[in-house]
Amino acid sequence: MSFDDELAERLRGGDEKALRIAYDQHGSAVLYLAQRMLGNRADAEDVTQVTFVAAWSGRDTFDPGRGTMLSWLLGIARRKAVDRLRSAARDDRVAETVRAQAAPPGEWERPDRIVDRLVIADELGRLPSEQRRTLELAFFDDLTHAQIAAVTGLPLGTVKSHIRRGLANLRRRWEVDGATSGSRPAGSSRAF
Repeated sequence: MSFDDELAERLRGGDEKALRIAYDQHGSAVLYLAQRMLGNRADAEDVTQVTFVAAWSGRDTFDPGRGTMLSWLLGIARRKAVDRLRSAARDDRVAETVRAQAAPPGEWERPDRIVDRLVIADELGRLPSEQRRTLELAFFDDLTHAQIAAVTGLPLGTVKSHIRRGLANLRRRWEVDGATSGSRPAGSSRAF
């Protein structure tokens, strides 16, 4: 049995020392891949740590017959780096949505309206792209369902379904975050 096979057996058996040995042997390669993908040392270090935590949690999925431990770890690292890139892109979209909806310079906006905008922008970022686009066209561009169908090329029924499901998601999030209308001072308004 080779050293890698023995290490894999020990890791799958729950030997924490085997995880440390795997890290010592392959951590630099995982860090290198993460840094090349992310372009940021701090994020790469985070992805390296998450990779080894995921390897420990999913150690029973490693099959030496399908590849080396290094290739398995690099596969995990690649997925974790892609997740980090997607998360950063989502954060950028949320920030852009908030900036686009922000009050003009010099105009003061109440803190509860700012929180409302952040909640909405965050939830919009979680929606599938077509659903998010229909909501943005309906509420930010003030288009009718028929106009949205014409702009997007989607059937009218699909547009209505996207808007209904999107609003249901926003409503659920609003209620979960405690941002229901009963928690607001009288006379306050929502961002939508």
